[in-house]
Amino acid sequence: MKQFILFLTLSRLFFAPIIFLGLVVFNNFILTFVLFLIASVSDYFDGLLARRYGLASDFGAILDPIADKILLLFCLFAITLYLQDPYVGLISLIILAREFWVSALRDFASRNKISDLMDVTYLAKVKTSIQFLTLFLYFASFLLNLKLGIFVANITLFLSMLITIKTGIDYTKKILKI
Repeated sequence: MKQFILFLTLSRLFFAPIIFLGLVVFNNFILTFVLFLIASVSDYFDGLLARRYGLASDFGAILDPIADKILLLFCLFAITLYLQDPYVGLISLIILAREFWVSALRDFASRNKISDLMDVTYLAKVKTSIQFLTLFLYFASFLLNLKLGIFVANITLFLSMLITIKTGIDYTKKILKI
């Protein structure tokens, strides 16, 4: 079971560049939609199974958010390139900058033995869910050729950015005691 949970996490790392190529190079909307859907479901199940069977590990706790960030990075880049939309690009860069910043804060906290301050908050879990929902909306809209879906995805991307900034500020305040 432990190997299966690790496989689920690693699958996001494997699918991320394929999703990118599928959208940007091949315009294969079915492939990108299906792979993203599988990757999203794997994110839910790897954590659920690890907790249910008592197989949570330090390695898994580190690898899971990295796999999420890598999937997010490849998907946002692919969507930005596909749409050729500077608005989507700017928001994507802000979201990704926050992800790198919080990773640096986590590393700082770990080195200073204050990692408990960086426990994932409920709002950060909501942020990840909205980010994945946004990506789902984009990929579904591309597949179904829905202009309205892309518009809604743009709105949820903006909302995701606001929550992303808020959680980044919250973590920064915790660590730097501002």
